[in-house]
Amino acid sequence: MPTFLFKTEPDEFSYEDLARATRSPWNGVANPGALAHLRTVRQGDDVLIYHTGKEKAVVGLARAVSAPYEDPDRPGVNDAGLPRWAVVDLAPVAKAKKPVTLAQIKADARFAAFPLVTQGRLSVMPVPAALDKALRALAGL
Repeated sequence: MPTFLFKTEPDEFSYEDLARATRSPWNGVANPGALAHLRTVRQGDDVLIYHTGKEKAVVGLARAVSAPYEDPDRPGVNDAGLPRWAVVDLAPVAKAKKPVTLAQIKADARFAAFPLVTQGRLSVMPVPAALDKALRALAGL
């Protein structure tokens, strides 16, 4: 199964909020590139949760418990018939034993071409298998 990385501002919705909710829609994605990635998420895919802001770290693991669907607050489809504003439901899996900071990631040559490093404004991105394995090892997931 593929793994994705989703960014969130912890003051708005944190991994801890997801853990308390046990299931929550992941909405509010507006960047066209991030939306394109979000539309490829499938039920059962893993999602690394990354806190932006002061933390700047991978803090937990979640799982997609739905396929992408139209945001009920912003319905509509694009020219390809896909949700214009896609939403995916997530459930928590595990909190990182050790958060993996952006500084750690940038200092590791394996991540040089990773969109988290190269495209700072992208809020949803696929994680290549080798980098997924490395991030999980660093985070204790």
